[in-house]
Amino acid sequence: MIDRLLRSTFRYAQISALMKVPQLKEFCRGFPGATETLYAEPYNFLVYAVGGKKFAYFKTSDPERWRFSTRVSPDRFIELTDVPGVKPARYRGRFYWITIVNVSSFPAVYLTELVEWSYQRAFASLSKGRQIAIRAD
Repeated sequence: MIDRLLRSTFRYAQISALMKVPQLKEFCRGFPGATETLYAEPYNFLVYAVGGKKFAYFKTSDPERWRFSTRVSPDRFIELTDVPGVKPARYRGRFYWITIVNVSSFPAVYLTELVEWSYQRAFASLSKGRQIAIRAD
């Protein structure tokens, strides 16, 4: 039942607008307190974090250039890894991170929902004092 609902939602969302990499980068930077850090060789990641807690990242080297990863709920992890173009994130999959192979083929509405959830999870893991400080900025 849930799988069928997800697939119908995914098909519906495919009809909606798609997001390109620059738009997604801008979206990730737009969260309160979000930082963008580029880790060069040998890591090759562009990481988005809030208060030092990662919520999304891009791979920046070939052959995986601009593959996007974000954390999802355990239920979404199981559902999304059945969707073509989505796989468990390397080394982080056991912590419910997914990798979207081609951002521009993934529905923007659904993608932004996933990133927002990941940001909220990272933000909620911060101390109350840090949360208040970030909200005050």
